[in-house]
Amino acid sequence: MSGHMPGKVYLVGAGPGDPELLTLKALRVLRDADVVLHDDLISSQILKLIPRTATTISVGKRCGAARVTQEEINAMLVAYARSGRTVVRLKSGDPMLFGRAGEEIDALRRGGIAIEIVPGISSAFAAAAALEISLTDRRKASRVVFTTGHRAPAGTGGTTQVIYMPGPDYSAIVQRLLQEGFPSTTPCAVISAVSQDNESVIRTTVGELSHLGPLPAPSLLLVGEVLLDQQAMISHRTVLLASLAANPQ
Repeated sequence: MSGHMPGKVYLVGAGPGDPELLTLKALRVLRDADVVLHDDLISSQILKLIPRTATTISVGKRCGAARVTQEEINAMLVAYARSGRTVVRLKSGDPMLFGRAGEEIDALRRGGIAIEIVPGISSAFAAAAALEISLTDRRKASRVVFTTGHRAPAGTGGTTQVIYMPGPDYSAIVQRLLQEGFPSTTPCAVISAVSQDNESVIRTTVGELSHLGPLPAPSLLLVGEVLLDQQAMISHRTVLLASLAANPQ
């Protein structure tokens, strides 16, 4: 029986390819890694930043062809972490956008493995920078839609909405969401000061959203079925109950 304490898995966004677009945290975590499982789309410049002492494994998929199945990736993440190692799952762009992070997170939770997500710059934002265009130029656009040509066979192609600056009164947003076809039972999350020490989260549904008071700015409103089974992801730093939100300090 092994005496190792369980390790930890970091899901890290590598950004669009330029190593200078890695976040400082992503670089620090990568340099501390014992094991790195990376996608095929990770640039060679970023791969050179991985310590020579780390075990580096390519687990990428191209055009639907996989040398390693998702189930095998999940198993490797759990096994390496259980051996007491610091494991980095290095993903192109942002790990939570159009990857299979959800499946990996589920497997790690079932295995009792600690997880941390390190966001990355999405290629969509890098493309906007290269083209020198604002994706939300207030004169021309009030929303951005991210979609993919790849879906799971049983996928429904549902929509997740992220609403910036939702304001102090959610009533108008609720009416719009209902008109767009979101059921009143659709789960929501309001996040204030995301990634900061005073980050706070409230979880509710579309139908109950208008009963909440505002969280301190800046805040984001997330809406969609992807939030349904994510109760364990509530911030460990500060969680505000809906009853407290009506009287923010």
